[in-house]
Amino acid sequence: MAGATHATLPVDPSRRRRGLVLVAAHTLWLWLLLPPATAITRGQIDHAPTAALGLGVFALLYLALVAVPVAELPVRPALHHAGLVLLALLGVGLATAYAGAPEGWLVLLVYVCSAGAVGLLRASLGFGWVGGSVAAVLLIGAVRGVPADDVAQIALITVLAGAMTMAFARVARLVDELRRTQRELARTVVERERLRFAKDLHDLLGHTLSLVVVKAEVVRRLTPTDPGRAAAEAADIERIGRTALAEVREAVTGYREHSFARELDNARTALADVGIAVTVRESGHPLDVEADDAFGWVLREGVTNVLRHSRASRCDIEVSAGADGSVLTVRDDGVGGRPEPGNGLRGLTERVEQAGGTLHVGPARGGGLLLTARVPARPVERVGG
Repeated sequence: MAGATHATLPVDPSRRRRGLVLVAAHTLWLWLLLPPATAITRGQIDHAPTAALGLGVFALLYLALVAVPVAELPVRPALHHAGLVLLALLGVGLATAYAGAPEGWLVLLVYVCSAGAVGLLRASLGFGWVGGSVAAVLLIGAVRGVPADDVAQIALITVLAGAMTMAFARVARLVDELRRTQRELARTVVERERLRFAKDLHDLLGHTLSLVVVKAEVVRRLTPTDPGRAAAEAADIERIGRTALAEVREAVTGYREHSFARELDNARTALADVGIAVTVRESGHPLDVEADDAFGWVLREGVTNVLRHSRASRCDIEVSAGADGSVLTVRDDGVGGRPEPGNGLRGLTERVEQAGGTLHVGPARGGGLLLTARVPARPVERVGG
């Protein structure tokens, strides 16, 4: 039921105000109760004070029950259900008592039908409520001897009011659900983009800052013995810093071009600068877009780990691309072991998995560390034409 749903969810105050305005406008539909009210004021009804009190309570209770789902009032489901039952009992009682009087009171069951149709979320309950309201009209009309034409007219109005109210409520709930889904999708997109941006910055700055630290250590060692070489390394640090700054700016604007070939050139330079021998082997056709992007990040992180942790003297990089997919391996002859799954490794694993591939990091045969990334070929790329 609507009351059950909105009692636990935060509601926009502006939506609640619009709902209350709609309920206020809905009072115009109470004009069908004017004939019974007029009969009371003219003295055409027995026990007029009781009838007037019952009719007034019925109208107020009806508006209150309609306001719960329409204005999304925080009412407990049990209380709302109890209100619907009370409205039904009051409407059936008044209709039974005064159906034979002037200005037929069977019309009260139209409001009973509408209140249940708008307030019950489950379609089966809604249809049952409408059917029960129509059955009550027919039964009370037959028992109290109301002319068949009047009974048929009220029964038809009850069916139409119930069906239209259920359709309106269903459309309103679907629109509300669609809006919530749109907000959730927008929130999810923002979260994913924030995570992607965090990964990009980590991979960009982690590699670059590690390289700057390594080169700064080289400058510190060379300054006393070889000032010229130290100055060259310091200039290289400046170049790396400027390049990193440009990359960060491009990442912020979303237009950074990240290619495997560019990372391969950077890897050669960075490893050679610290005295690590580099061997690169490339075979097969050019990498596809997914593999090129994923391998670029894998190579960047792999070379960063070689520079920071391996104490290696040699690094072998091999990349191959064939009909079944692409494979990148980065092997060093350093201390080896099994690296801890930090942010960098977790980020790499997620990137490779997003491309449909796998990432494995472990000890290499003969010592050192072996990093292997595999990305399968996209099926569309195997289709001719």
